[in-house]
Amino acid sequence: MEENKEVMSSNFIHSFIDEDIAEGGAYYGKKVHTRFPPEPNGYLHIGHAKAIFVDFGTAEKYNGICNLRMDDTNPTKEDVEYVDAIKEDIKWLGFDWEDRFYYASDYFEQMYGYAVELIKKGLAYVCELNGEQMREYRGDLNTPAKSPYRDRPIEESLDLFERMRNGEFEDGAMTLRAKIDLASGNFNMRDPVLYRINHMSHHRTGDKWCIYPMYDFAHPIEDAIEGITHSLCTLEFEAHRPLYDWVVDNISIESKPRQIEFARLGINNTVMSKRKLRQLVEENYVSGWDDPRMPTICGLRRRGYTPKAIRSFTDQIGVSKVNSVVEYGFLEHCLRDDLNENAKRAMAVLDPVKLVITNYPEDKVEEFEVENHPQNPDMGTRKVTFSRELYIESTDFMEEPFKKYQRLYPGNEVRIKSAYIVKCTGCKKDDDGNVVEVYAEYDPETRGGNTPDGRKVRGTIHWVNARDCIEAEVRLYDNLFTVPEPEAEDKEFTEFVNPDSLVVLKNCKLEKSLASAEKSDRFQFMRQGYFCVDSIDSTSDKLVFNRSVSLKDSFKKK
Repeated sequence: MEENKEVMSSNFIHSFIDEDIAEGGAYYGKKVHTRFPPEPNGYLHIGHAKAIFVDFGTAEKYNGICNLRMDDTNPTKEDVEYVDAIKEDIKWLGFDWEDRFYYASDYFEQMYGYAVELIKKGLAYVCELNGEQMREYRGDLNTPAKSPYRDRPIEESLDLFERMRNGEFEDGAMTLRAKIDLASGNFNMRDPVLYRINHMSHHRTGDKWCIYPMYDFAHPIEDAIEGITHSLCTLEFEAHRPLYDWVVDNISIESKPRQIEFARLGINNTVMSKRKLRQLVEENYVSGWDDPRMPTICGLRRRGYTPKAIRSFTDQIGVSKVNSVVEYGFLEHCLRDDLNENAKRAMAVLDPVKLVITNYPEDKVEEFEVENHPQNPDMGTRKVTFSRELYIESTDFMEEPFKKYQRLYPGNEVRIKSAYIVKCTGCKKDDDGNVVEVYAEYDPETRGGNTPDGRKVRGTIHWVNARDCIEAEVRLYDNLFTVPEPEAEDKEFTEFVNPDSLVVLKNCKLEKSLASAEKSDRFQFMRQGYFCVDSIDSTSDKLVFNRSVSLKDSFKKK
């Protein structure tokens, strides 16, 4: 696990908390207590990572505590698989809930009791309108909502609610509604549904319950039971805050959490809806939730992202009250910054062609000691071997070069990185006119790439020794969608899936030091980009590397 030690940058949430914990404030003398409450119906994505950093990071900033709570009030698509994945992702990001792990379902009995309390106070009633009728009677800004069951006697609602729990009625036959204000300008307060009937087995409680609380009723109760001081959530819940406060103000519970909303994270060229991410998985547009093209935390981890890069990204974009869309390129920029400092260098040839140094002795093999990182001597050095036959990139040779081409072409000299200067003498082609071998002669006086006579050599190319290099599969990733906002387009979002978002290169040639690379190890392949060993498909018999990000960084140029 990689840990985060940096303190979260200040934001408007902290200003509110500072006011609350000041002497005389609502939470004076209390420890700041937050929670992260994911719904276990899918894998977490980069947007959840922002929420994790806000929830856990805020507690960390104030030396407080943060709970992890599974919001499992809807049994429809919840699964233990997702619970385990959520835990793994949070740990990987560097946070720990210690012994404060809860489920919303832990509180089902208490929630039921608070619902009964509201009925007894005349603040809730059983309604027999179905979904279509409820929408019909919802009203508009000039017309109040209505329910013919609003004045149902308390004893009758208590009896029906108990019978709902006992399973006497079919799904949709009845709901329990709060009795608030049918004419409210905030439609969330127009007698919202608190409980619905759902005869579906729950992944933890089995068939014990056939009524389940709505999120807007359950969430404030869960927060209050756990003693949460500040319930941090995304901006779409701002209009729900009056209902959140109404619930905790009208049940007999001492704790009164404060809800504070912040803008959710939007990134272009991807989708951030768990429903749509699940669709991509189920319809085989991607290989799974952990496909490196996915914005899921497990997908980013498999692609080679680091917790530090993700934290830097969320910290730099900040926490605000205004929704916005961030360029995916900025997330890549944060990863480059991290990997540029911390990834070892290596040489890999992704589209190889053989370079034969015709005047180099056939049986001779040399070793060169090269740095693992040019700016960090603490990363040490490694040995690379050199012989008569090398592999170079096919694009590093052109028989008829374009203007300003600095690499190999007949008569031109280049540096073979860390080895010698060579001069191209020609090439060999197959019957189809494809180059299969490039020929050159080396200058023995230029060992290490030096030029004792001071001549200028502009091009430098990377290489691997054909005698002892290893083969690997390399996967190159691009944006999953061809348009910046696939969800905003008129067509189905899947129509914009990029057919070139994954390119698989077979028989790539890598320097032999990479044979010992372990799963998830990260490297900069010189002139190629940053790569990591695939954590799923790579084996000792078949190495697989994923390109995490290219070397080009448009944000740094900006």
